[in-house]
Formats: sequence, C-alpha cells, structure tokens
Amino acid sequence: MNLVLLFATLSGAMAVAAGAFGAHGAEGDNAEWLKTGAQYQLAHALAALLALQLEARGPAWLFIIGGFLFAVTLYLMAIGAPRWFGAITPVGGVLMIGGWLWFAWQAMRG
Repeated sequence: MNLVLLFATLSGAMAVAAGAFGAHGAEGDNAEWLKTGAQYQLAHALAALLALQLEARGPAWLFIIGGFLFAVTLYLMAIGAPRWFGAITPVGGVLMIGGWLWFAWQAMRG
C-alpha cells in the first residue's frame, strides 16, 4: 500500500469537508480558520500527489504532514480548542515550505 497516496487522498477529502463547513456552518474567525486550513491542506494534498508522481517521496511526506498540522490546528480552534493551538500552526507551515524547497532541490538535481 502506498501510504503517501492514501494520506494525500484522505487529506483532500478532509479539506473539502472543512472548507464546506467553513462556508456554510461557521461564522467569523471560525469560518476563516476553516477556509484557510482547507485551502492550504487541499493545495498540499495535490502537491503531494504531484511529488509522488515525480518520485519525490520526501517532499510529498512534508506536504502531507505540514498541511495536516497547519490545517488541523486551525480546524480545532474553529471548533473550540484553546487559542494556544495557533502556536502549532507555523510548524506545519515550516514543513510545507521545507517540502517546496526540497522539491525544488530535487528538481535542480534532475
């Protein structure tokens, strides 16, 4: 079983569900957190699929893990978790950036 593929597809589904809830079932900051998390998670699920297709498994994992951490901390705050969860969100962002830089490095190496 290809775990990157499995997690990328589940991440995409999770992002669509969170985005829909943000658009139709939440208000104010909660809606914005859901929408932002969904946008980043969906974009990085797709990036992971692209990286996987190009045999860049390391960057794909960083996209999945980073996108998940980034988005889930926002989702949790939107449903009532303490605001300090927002301190975890940048860790996901750093992992996503790392994934892009690693992907670029692999692209330059051919």
